[in-house]
Amino acid sequence: KYAKLPKHPKVRNVFNLDFPDSNHLAKTFTVVSGPDMVNLIYHNFFASKDKVTQVINHCTHRLCVYIRLSLQTNKDGKIPVKNIYKMFPADKKRVESALASANLPKGKYDTIKPDVFTESAFRTFLTHLCPRPEIYEIFTSYSTKPTMTKENFTKFLNEKQRDSRLNEELFPRLRQDQIKALMDKYEPVTTNSNRGLISPEGLLFFLMGPETSIVMQDRLAKCNDMTQPIPHYFIKSSHNTYLTAGQFSGVSSPEMYRQCLLSGCRCLELDCWKGKPPDEEPIITHGFTMTTEILFKDVIEAIAESAFKTSQYPVILSFENHIDSVKQQEKMANYCKTIFGDALLTEPLEKYPFIVLLLLCSCSNINSPPVNPTPHPQGTAGQEVTAYEAMSSLVNYIQPNKFISFDNARKKNKSYVISSFVETKGEAMIAKSAVEFVEYNKRQMSRIYPKGTRMDSSNYIPQPFWNVGCQMVALNYQTMDFPMQLNMALFEFNGRTGYLLKHDVIRRSDKKFDPFCDRIDTVVASTLTIKIYSGQFLSDKSVKTGVEVEVIGLPGDPKKKYRTKWTTTPNAINPVWNEEPFVFEKILLPEMASLRIVVHEENGKFLGHRIIPVDAIQSGFHHICLRSESNMPLTLPALFVYIEVKDYIPAAFAEEASSEPAPPVDASDLSLQPSPETNVEEAKEAPENEADPPQTSVTAVIEDPAPDAGTSETLTESSPAPEEAAPEKEAAPEPEAAPETKNEPENDSSTIPEPASNDKASTEDALKEPEVVVEACPASAAPGDSPKSQTSSEGNSRIFNTLTVKVPVKGNRLNRFIMTANPLQT
Repeated sequence: KYAKLPKHPKVRNVFNLDFPDSNHLAKTFTVVSGPDMVNLIYHNFFASKDKVTQVINHCTHRLCVYIRLSLQTNKDGKIPVKNIYKMFPADKKRVESALASANLPKGKYDTIKPDVFTESAFRTFLTHLCPRPEIYEIFTSYSTKPTMTKENFTKFLNEKQRDSRLNEELFPRLRQDQIKALMDKYEPVTTNSNRGLISPEGLLFFLMGPETSIVMQDRLAKCNDMTQPIPHYFIKSSHNTYLTAGQFSGVSSPEMYRQCLLSGCRCLELDCWKGKPPDEEPIITHGFTMTTEILFKDVIEAIAESAFKTSQYPVILSFENHIDSVKQQEKMANYCKTIFGDALLTEPLEKYPFIVLLLLCSCSNINSPPVNPTPHPQGTAGQEVTAYEAMSSLVNYIQPNKFISFDNARKKNKSYVISSFVETKGEAMIAKSAVEFVEYNKRQMSRIYPKGTRMDSSNYIPQPFWNVGCQMVALNYQTMDFPMQLNMALFEFNGRTGYLLKHDVIRRSDKKFDPFCDRIDTVVASTLTIKIYSGQFLSDKSVKTGVEVEVIGLPGDPKKKYRTKWTTTPNAINPVWNEEPFVFEKILLPEMASLRIVVHEENGKFLGHRIIPVDAIQSGFHHICLRSESNMPLTLPALFVYIEVKDYIPAAFAEEASSEPAPPVDASDLSLQPSPETNVEEAKEAPENEADPPQTSVTAVIEDPAPDAGTSETLTESSPAPEEAAPEKEAAPEPEAAPETKNEPENDSSTIPEPASNDKASTEDALKEPEVVVEACPASAAPGDSPKSQTSSEGNSRIFNTLTVKVPVKGNRLNRFIMTANPLQT
């Protein structure tokens, strides 16, 4: 619709543009590109046939270097060699040698025939241009011969590329036919693959393939439960969406709304102001500044075009209304109804499960404009006006109210109410009442926006607000600084829907969470180890480079920022570091932490970065493709690393955890109750032995996790809880137990579970999280009997308590564990 049509008479005549039935809109499309959302380039195309543009529009081609060079031909249809030298200018001698090794012409003014410049030839050229000594080092550690056998390759996959936390029964190791398929796919020499062998080149190609991506591919797709209440999600949000530059004298543009929506943004801001005569068209601008004005109608049209191109989930429009005219407010309402049509939410949500636009109109009493236009720390939100019937009738489900206090919000308990907080006020609330802020965000929504003094449109760090569960952390999308990079990286997951389901501890009402704590009882902390081996094509200059690594998460997570040494010689094509691994111990909540890797030149110039959520990282050797400052993938720059994410084990237990596993526990001592849906036979009772001292029969029951946990385990309800409980003694787990059992909180009166009803349904309702309930009772007791107080011959009362061990079920991981329990005696 908005593509520019050709103006030349001959071109217009060829395509019959002047005929009414030419259907030129179906033949026209525009490709928009650029380094960020502001500096854009428009390429307009016109096809000679109908529906051709539809095919091109729905095809996604990754423009790799090989295709780019193949398309850059001269008038004779040949590829100039000088184009290759231009693409790799860092070391011309190395380029010349690599071309010769690939049997390609190496003269600067030579040309290459397209049928000679094959993908295989280009791959050979890159292999010689960027030699990989570290790959040969890894290869020789598993094979001393020129090729590696299938057995050694299998050992490499199991030892280095498999996550140690995976349960082998639920996620078995690769079968031999699968391993053979990998060797056939990546081994360049057919005779080797036929004999079940793989060469160093084949190993390199495997480590560059999609199977070794550092990111779990299932996390990139839509993987969250999307049926939860909207306050249970983080929502990708924009502040002053219309601006392309600074807050005081920047240019406003409707295109920013298109770009934000296409990036997956689901909450947009519209600052509405009164239009001038004679048209009196409502406008959007930053009030009391020198920013330019755009028409409200143009913005609504831009939103309608792009709202659901990337994501089908609701778009929230935040109206900051400064229009005190009934007539102009009626115009605004009419534009929303006519342009959005059925997409606008005006009726109950059941009729519009996905394609909906929610209006959030933030209005108050009329205030006179300030005498001094100096920016207020909280922006212009304080000068809003009353919303009349035409606009107020469009506001559904989300009602903005001024925040008074946490107590007031708790008493009113209105889940549809949202409050906005300037970043400084939000930071003060986190410092003073973090736990209350978390509880507040479980019930209703909050929106954070930058302080008014950020005239350069810089951004604040969003992580502290995510840590307390704030749903809408609005940022300036025109500024691609570190906070924006973090925001873009996080919302790349869950299918780029713009919605991310919050973790259990910050959304469930039966849990309490303090972001400043040093342990989370229901979550297993992680340890992340990363070793930077080398880099590839980091710069087009011959410079020294270095890598910086850090973890961003909770305040209690590791704060240390690691850096490699600068390379000893200027080499950006294949620098090698191979230093000691960097270790980040005890990442408290991996689902809320991100790993950030940045590459710099020696002078501090930014070369590339990557930010990945810790819980989405796969262990093993990986090539990390770097991103630009605007989070766009760079074509060739990459880092080769070895990374391992495992459960955190305190230093006191590290030696025991690394020792040989204990012999299996007899079924009479540890039995898993089967699910009602399965036909597994119940464990047999252990025969009683009167001569033996009193033993405890331990029953472990795994309860069904929340639907979004993604586990395939079938789980059951627990046996009846004890009628009364006494303070528990600390259970002593086996040294080989998983960290869940080793990191148990000390048992006090606050951790003793409430007595549960014998009714099955009520028991299932009472258990709302994945956990293992270990019940201690006398060995002579019948299975399923409720443990009760017993009196020995000496008259001492023996009370058996219920010990609850939380075992998180993390998507595709479920650890096996062994526990022994001693009799509890008062």
